[in-house]
Amino acid sequence: MMCIKERNPSDSTCKKLLRDKGCFADLCNYAFFQGRQVIQPEELVSRENDLSTLIGKVDKPTEIKRYRDVVRKASIHGEYVIIGVEHQSTFDEKMIFRILNYDATIYINQVESKQEVYPVGSFVFYTGDKEWKSPETLKETLKNIPPEMEPYINDWRLPVVELKIMDARKLTNQRLKEVVEISQSMFAGNYDDLRNNRKIETESFMMAATFTRTKIKREDLPEGDEINMCEAMDRLFQRFENQGMEKGKREEKQNTLKEQLKVKLGTLSRPLEKQLTNTSLEKLNELTLNIFNVTNEEDVLRIIN
Repeated sequence: MMCIKERNPSDSTCKKLLRDKGCFADLCNYAFFQGRQVIQPEELVSRENDLSTLIGKVDKPTEIKRYRDVVRKASIHGEYVIIGVEHQSTFDEKMIFRILNYDATIYINQVESKQEVYPVGSFVFYTGDKEWKSPETLKETLKNIPPEMEPYINDWRLPVVELKIMDARKLTNQRLKEVVEISQSMFAGNYDDLRNNRKIETESFMMAATFTRTKIKREDLPEGDEINMCEAMDRLFQRFENQGMEKGKREEKQNTLKEQLKVKLGTLSRPLEKQLTNTSLEKLNELTLNIFNVTNEEDVLRIIN
């Protein structure tokens, strides 16, 4: 059994997840230090409304500006750095240039606002289901650097953390770990792995569903801030089974009605056949009750519309 997936913007979910200092610190430690606990949650400062995080010129009040996805200032051994996380749900082969622009803009904004100039580190948190295939440095994207000039061409790195292949064993924050593990099971379509007798936060489950574009609604799950995974998956399996039975009944009704209408009208136009395919079971039942009153395709359309 597999959940139906649909396109679903997940930027707001990423921001919500990373507003949690524990999740942000844990993800940064994974991205930069292979899971070593270098950045501590209590040493993070939000910079979401700081002018240095703006993309674009700060001195133009009429210009539409936007902030980076998630930015915080972190203390490492008493020294501050600015960390920016860019969320991507789709592959972007030009991402290295965007990161370069974002980082350079933060440096420029710090200088122009006469602030202390802190170092900037950035990475991409990628939640797409396709493998991220992109050069990891700026130099790798440039064409034919003359060997004599290579030492003088500045480089820029692009660390990418892929949700689908993260090693959850290197994570220490419980919420982030749950979101990663559940997301990976959903990506793999392995819902039996989720059917275990443990409790997780309902919000973590819904975040994973959003990241993986899995069509699960909050009302499909048991009530409460925490859910038992075994109970939750049993309820989902029952809903999908009911949906499958409903779909089977509708398809059977559609085929029967199409045959009856062909006998009664002689033929069916392609647009009408297509519309019947998309008609709800309720309307199909109504058409069945009125089949003897149908004399042309207009009668059919009046009933099903």
